[in-house]
Amino acid sequence: MTDSKIILAKWSDRFVAWLIDFVIISLISTIIIFGSFGTINYEFGEGFWAENSQYIPTSIIFLGYWIVLEYKTGQSIGKKIMKLKITDINGGKPSFKGVLISSFGKAFLLPFDLILGMILTNEKRQRIFNRLGDTLIVKIKTSEEESETRYIKD
Repeated sequence: MTDSKIILAKWSDRFVAWLIDFVIISLISTIIIFGSFGTINYEFGEGFWAENSQYIPTSIIFLGYWIVLEYKTGQSIGKKIMKLKITDINGGKPSFKGVLISSFGKAFLLPFDLILGMILTNEKRQRIFNRLGDTLIVKIKTSEEESETRYIKD
């Protein structure tokens, strides 16, 4: 039996991947909102909805973006650029539920999710919503590392 190695992504690489995604989706969100309302300063009603009228639709777009890309390919654009991937706890394809939970934390509660994840961190570098979804963010092996794989007949 060969040892499998999962390389956990650094917090800094994860942040850069998130930042790339943030810029991309913020631009798309701004274009959609401007196209829909003719302005980027709009409000829905009064109270809570008026105060959060830009945050909620943009977060929903982020949620959809991460769910679709990370469930289908394991990578958002930012993760692809940074050579990161979301996996299940064993390094395999994550479940839809796991991606949904992880994406929800990033889209709506990231500061809370990240701070608690760093304070209560475990050896797997998981945010709280990564733990709840049984997901990891891993560094993808380079082709040089992959070439070290040897097949041995028993």
